[in-house]
Amino acid sequence: MRLLVVEDEIKTGDYLHKGLSEAGFIVALARNGLDGHHLAMTESFDLIILDVMLPDVDGWRIVKALRDAGRDTPVLFLTARDSVDDRVKGLELGADDYLVKPFAFAELLARVRTLLRRGTGAAVAERIQVADLELDLPRRRAMRGGTRVNLTAKEFALLELLVRRRGEVLPRSLIASQVWDMNFDSDTNVIDVAIRRLRAKIDDPHPIKLIHTVRGMGYRLDIPDEP
Repeated sequence: MRLLVVEDEIKTGDYLHKGLSEAGFIVALARNGLDGHHLAMTESFDLIILDVMLPDVDGWRIVKALRDAGRDTPVLFLTARDSVDDRVKGLELGADDYLVKPFAFAELLARVRTLLRRGTGAAVAERIQVADLELDLPRRRAMRGGTRVNLTAKEFALLELLVRRRGEVLPRSLIASQVWDMNFDSDTNVIDVAIRRLRAKIDDPHPIKLIHTVRGMGYRLDIPDEP
Protein backbone atom coordinates (compact mmCIF):
# COMPACT_ATOMS: atom_id res chain seq x y z
CA MET A 1 0.00 0.00 0.00
CA ARG A 2 1.35 3.43 -0.97
CA LEU A 3 0.67 6.42 1.29
CA LEU A 4 1.28 10.15 0.87
CA VAL A 5 2.03 12.19 4.00
CA VAL A 6 1.79 15.98 3.65
CA GLU A 7 3.23 17.55 6.81
CA ASP A 8 5.31 20.73 7.20
CA GLU A 9 6.44 20.05 10.78
CA ILE A 10 9.80 18.32 10.26
CA LYS A 11 9.72 16.16 13.40
CA THR A 12 6.12 15.07 12.84
CA GLY A 13 6.75 14.31 9.17
CA ASP A 14 9.85 12.24 9.95
CA TYR A 15 8.00 10.45 12.77
CA LEU A 16 5.12 9.50 10.48
CA HIS A 17 7.42 8.46 7.64
CA LYS A 18 9.47 6.20 9.92
CA GLY A 19 6.50 4.69 11.77
CA LEU A 20 4.41 3.99 8.69
CA SER A 21 7.39 2.58 6.79
CA GLU A 22 8.15 0.24 9.69
CA ALA A 23 4.48 -0.81 9.61
CA GLY A 24 5.06 -2.01 6.05
CA PHE A 25 3.70 0.86 3.98
CA ILE A 26 5.43 2.63 1.09
CA VAL A 27 5.48 6.28 2.16
CA ALA A 28 6.02 9.45 0.15
CA LEU A 29 6.58 12.57 2.28
CA ALA A 30 5.80 16.11 1.12
CA ARG A 31 6.94 18.91 3.45
CA ASN A 32 4.72 21.67 2.04
CA GLY A 33 1.32 22.11 0.46
CA LEU A 34 2.57 22.81 -3.06
CA ASP A 35 4.55 19.57 -3.25
CA GLY A 36 1.71 17.67 -1.58
CA HIS A 37 -0.84 19.06 -4.03
CA HIS A 38 1.38 18.13 -6.99
CA LEU A 39 1.96 14.55 -5.78
CA ALA A 40 -1.69 14.03 -4.85
CA MET A 41 -2.86 15.17 -8.27
CA THR A 42 -0.25 13.44 -10.42
CA GLU A 43 0.53 10.14 -8.68
CA SER A 44 -1.49 7.20 -7.38
CA PHE A 45 -1.82 6.62 -3.64
CA ASP A 46 -4.01 4.34 -1.54
CA LEU A 47 -4.35 6.95 1.22
CA ILE A 48 -3.33 10.56 1.89
CA ILE A 49 -2.49 11.80 5.40
CA LEU A 50 -2.88 15.54 5.16
CA ASP A 51 -2.02 18.32 7.62
CA VAL A 52 -4.64 21.07 7.51
CA MET A 53 -2.56 24.11 8.45
CA LEU A 54 0.15 24.24 5.77
CA PRO A 55 1.96 27.52 5.10
CA ASP A 56 1.38 27.73 1.34
CA VAL A 57 -1.54 25.59 0.12
CA ASP A 58 -3.64 24.44 3.07
CA GLY A 59 -5.12 20.97 3.42
CA TRP A 60 -8.66 22.15 2.74
CA ARG A 61 -7.67 23.46 -0.71
CA ILE A 62 -5.81 20.25 -1.51
CA VAL A 63 -8.70 17.95 -0.63
CA LYS A 64 -11.15 20.20 -2.51
CA ALA A 65 -8.93 20.08 -5.60
CA LEU A 66 -8.78 16.27 -5.35
CA ARG A 67 -12.53 15.89 -5.11
CA ASP A 68 -13.19 18.45 -7.85
CA ALA A 69 -10.88 16.41 -10.09
CA GLY A 70 -12.91 13.27 -9.37
CA ARG A 71 -10.21 11.59 -7.30
CA ASP A 72 -11.65 9.51 -4.45
CA THR A 73 -8.40 8.64 -2.65
CA PRO A 74 -9.18 8.39 1.10
CA VAL A 75 -7.91 11.41 3.07
CA LEU A 76 -7.08 11.51 6.77
CA PHE A 77 -6.79 15.08 8.07
CA LEU A 78 -4.30 15.96 10.81
CA THR A 79 -4.74 19.23 12.70
CA ALA A 80 -3.98 20.98 15.97
CA ARG A 81 -7.38 22.69 15.75
CA ASP A 82 -10.18 20.83 17.50
CA SER A 83 -13.20 23.00 16.80
CA VAL A 84 -16.40 21.40 15.55
CA ASP A 85 -16.56 23.91 12.68
CA ASP A 86 -13.13 22.83 11.44
CA ARG A 87 -14.03 19.15 11.57
CA VAL A 88 -17.30 19.77 9.75
CA LYS A 89 -15.58 21.87 7.09
CA GLY A 90 -13.00 19.17 6.43
CA LEU A 91 -15.57 16.40 6.19
CA GLU A 92 -17.84 18.46 3.95
CA LEU A 93 -14.95 19.13 1.57
CA GLY A 94 -14.37 15.41 1.22
CA ALA A 95 -12.01 14.26 3.99
CA ASP A 96 -12.73 10.74 5.25
CA ASP A 97 -11.43 11.07 8.82
CA TYR A 98 -10.03 13.67 11.19
CA LEU A 99 -7.31 13.22 13.84
CA VAL A 100 -6.34 15.97 16.29
CA LYS A 101 -2.71 16.57 17.29
CA PRO A 102 -1.10 15.38 19.46
CA PHE A 103 -2.12 11.81 18.73
CA ALA A 104 -0.94 8.32 19.60
CA PHE A 105 0.69 6.57 16.64
CA ALA A 106 -1.28 3.40 17.43
CA GLU A 107 -4.53 5.33 16.91
CA LEU A 108 -3.32 6.84 13.64
CA LEU A 109 -2.26 3.40 12.40
CA ALA A 110 -5.65 1.93 13.33
CA ARG A 111 -7.45 4.72 11.45
CA VAL A 112 -5.18 4.28 8.42
CA ARG A 113 -5.93 0.56 8.27
CA THR A 114 -9.66 1.18 8.71
CA LEU A 115 -9.72 3.67 5.83
CA LEU A 116 -7.74 1.31 3.62
CA ARG A 117 -10.15 -1.54 4.34
CA ARG A 118 -13.07 0.76 3.64
CA GLY A 119 -11.49 1.99 0.41
CA THR A 120 -14.18 3.15 -1.97
CA GLY A 121 -16.71 0.66 -0.68
CA ALA A 122 -15.08 -2.50 -1.98
CA ALA A 123 -13.49 -5.01 0.35
CA VAL A 124 -9.71 -4.99 0.45
CA ALA A 125 -8.20 -8.46 0.33
CA GLU A 126 -6.25 -9.30 3.48
CA ARG A 127 -4.57 -12.32 1.90
CA ILE A 128 -3.15 -12.80 -1.58
CA GLN A 129 -2.02 -16.15 -2.94
CA VAL A 130 -0.05 -17.26 -5.99
CA ALA A 131 0.60 -21.00 -6.19
CA ASP A 132 1.88 -21.98 -2.71
CA LEU A 133 2.99 -18.41 -1.90
CA GLU A 134 0.63 -16.57 0.45
CA LEU A 135 0.83 -13.01 1.76
CA ASP A 136 -0.93 -11.99 4.97
CA LEU A 137 -1.19 -8.23 4.40
CA PRO A 138 -2.35 -6.98 7.83
CA ARG A 139 0.39 -8.96 9.60
CA ARG A 140 2.98 -8.33 6.85
CA ARG A 141 3.84 -12.02 6.70
CA ALA A 142 4.75 -14.31 3.82
CA MET A 143 4.34 -18.09 3.64
CA ARG A 144 5.73 -20.41 0.97
CA GLY A 145 4.66 -24.06 0.99
CA GLY A 146 3.20 -23.59 4.46
CA THR A 147 6.47 -22.29 5.91
CA ARG A 148 6.95 -18.75 7.21
CA VAL A 149 9.43 -16.68 5.20
CA ASN A 150 11.20 -13.96 7.20
CA LEU A 151 11.34 -10.77 5.15
CA THR A 152 12.44 -7.22 5.85
CA ALA A 153 9.90 -4.42 5.42
CA LYS A 154 11.36 -3.51 2.00
CA GLU A 155 11.46 -7.15 0.88
CA PHE A 156 7.80 -7.58 1.82
CA ALA A 157 6.87 -4.35 0.01
CA LEU A 158 8.73 -5.56 -3.09
CA LEU A 159 7.08 -8.97 -2.95
CA GLU A 160 3.64 -7.41 -2.41
CA LEU A 161 4.13 -5.21 -5.48
CA LEU A 162 5.14 -8.22 -7.62
CA VAL A 163 2.22 -10.31 -6.36
CA ARG A 164 -0.36 -7.55 -6.83
CA ARG A 165 0.88 -7.01 -10.40
CA ARG A 166 1.14 -10.74 -11.09
CA GLY A 167 2.03 -11.54 -14.67
CA GLU A 168 3.07 -7.97 -15.49
CA VAL A 169 6.63 -7.10 -16.39
CA LEU A 170 7.64 -4.38 -13.93
CA PRO A 171 10.53 -2.17 -15.07
CA ARG A 172 13.20 -1.20 -12.57
CA SER A 173 12.04 2.43 -12.70
CA LEU A 174 8.56 1.47 -11.51
CA ILE A 175 9.92 -0.75 -8.74
CA ALA A 176 12.23 2.04 -7.59
CA SER A 177 9.41 4.60 -7.42
CA GLN A 178 6.87 2.28 -5.79
CA VAL A 179 9.06 0.51 -3.23
CA TRP A 180 11.94 2.93 -2.59
CA ASP A 181 10.11 6.16 -3.49
CA MET A 182 13.07 7.27 -5.60
CA ASN A 183 13.96 7.93 -9.20
CA PHE A 184 15.76 5.03 -10.85
CA ASP A 185 19.48 5.48 -11.46
CA SER A 186 20.75 3.14 -14.16
CA ASP A 187 24.17 3.09 -12.46
CA THR A 188 22.83 1.53 -9.26
CA ASN A 189 22.11 -2.17 -8.77
CA VAL A 190 19.88 -1.76 -5.71
CA ILE A 191 16.88 -3.28 -7.50
CA ASP A 192 18.83 -6.29 -8.78
CA VAL A 193 20.35 -6.93 -5.36
CA ALA A 194 16.92 -6.73 -3.71
CA ILE A 195 15.44 -9.15 -6.25
CA ARG A 196 18.36 -11.54 -5.74
CA ARG A 197 17.86 -11.52 -1.97
CA LEU A 198 14.11 -12.00 -2.37
CA ARG A 199 14.65 -14.95 -4.72
CA ALA A 200 16.99 -16.56 -2.20
CA LYS A 201 14.16 -16.58 0.33
CA ILE A 202 11.12 -17.15 -1.87
CA ASP A 203 12.35 -19.33 -4.75
CA ASP A 204 15.65 -21.03 -3.95
CA PRO A 205 14.24 -23.58 -1.46
CA HIS A 206 11.47 -24.61 -3.90
CA PRO A 207 11.45 -26.40 -7.27
CA ILE A 208 8.89 -24.03 -8.82
CA LYS A 209 10.32 -20.55 -9.36
CA LEU A 210 7.91 -17.60 -9.25
CA ILE A 211 10.16 -14.55 -9.75
CA HIS A 212 11.38 -14.19 -13.34
CA THR A 213 13.77 -11.84 -15.11
CA VAL A 214 12.66 -10.42 -18.46
CA ARG A 215 15.91 -9.35 -20.08
CA GLY A 216 16.15 -5.68 -20.89
CA MET A 217 12.73 -5.01 -19.40
CA GLY A 218 12.42 -5.87 -15.71
CA TYR A 219 10.90 -8.52 -13.47
CA ARG A 220 7.61 -10.34 -13.12
CA LEU A 221 6.09 -12.82 -10.68
CA ASP A 222 3.95 -15.64 -12.00
CA ILE A 223 3.59 -19.40 -12.13
CA PRO A 224 5.85 -20.65 -14.95
CA ASP A 225 4.26 -22.12 -18.06
CA GLU A 226 4.26 -25.89 -18.36
CA PRO A 227 7.12 -27.11 -20.56
